[in-house]
Amino acid sequence: MDIKQTFSPSGGESAGTSLPDQDYLAFIENVKRSTGIDLSEYKEAQMKRRLTTLRQKNGYQSFAAFFEAISKDKSLFYEFLDRMTINVSEFWRNPNRWEVLRDIILPELASGNKRGLRVWSAACSTGEEPYTIAMILDGKGLLAETKLVATDIDEGALAKAKQGLYMERSLKDVPQDVAARYFTQEGALFRFSEQLKGSIEFRKQNLLLDPFEKGHDLIVCRNVMIYFTEEAKTKLYHKFAEALRPGGYLFVGSTEQIFSPGQYGLEPTETFFYQKKD
Repeated sequence: MDIKQTFSPSGGESAGTSLPDQDYLAFIENVKRSTGIDLSEYKEAQMKRRLTTLRQKNGYQSFAAFFEAISKDKSLFYEFLDRMTINVSEFWRNPNRWEVLRDIILPELASGNKRGLRVWSAACSTGEEPYTIAMILDGKGLLAETKLVATDIDEGALAKAKQGLYMERSLKDVPQDVAARYFTQEGALFRFSEQLKGSIEFRKQNLLLDPFEKGHDLIVCRNVMIYFTEEAKTKLYHKFAEALRPGGYLFVGSTEQIFSPGQYGLEPTETFFYQKKD
């Protein structure tokens, strides 16, 4: 990791009332220039509070010192990414929405589809979401013909996803028969099916910066947009809509209703599902 500091605010938070803001703004610029991650597109008060807690916990008096530290310490850099992205996830989160996907959306998408489905789990965190998708697809007999891709900006989260080991609490919403079929208990942990794991392609991706592949039948991006500014959300919804094929669906989280979806060429169908207009 080659990170070079481009701003050098000196001193700590006692140097003046304007220094904390300048210190944080310099940190944002350094992170953007060195990693491509633009923290300014996340809600500032929320992100600054979260990162201040992390910085202070690790004993750094300023964001300048914290940036220097994460540029040298890979484990601290991954901790920064983890705190920035809030990797909190569960299998089958909001179960009734996954039932809608299973019983209504997927049968519609599969009907008359001769090329196989293309499904993308965006901002997949530690894997609970794409593995939930894989279990549902497998249960419908669709997984073998589906290209299932999962992406996240956090390499540490992706490594945990590929490992496929989870605490019992992550499985609390998984139907018992499904859990028995796809998980094996190993002490206090539960290992996800190696066969289904192999059906998913995990990739690193920055949603705000990187281009999106097109032609998806289903894009699942849940409980992520709430952290972005309104400007960043607008940009992402346009990108997601462009990445869907006509008739494809965007599946969002339970706190992420899209207002005026028509401006993106989307229309609401089932709750938290938006279909790209033909």
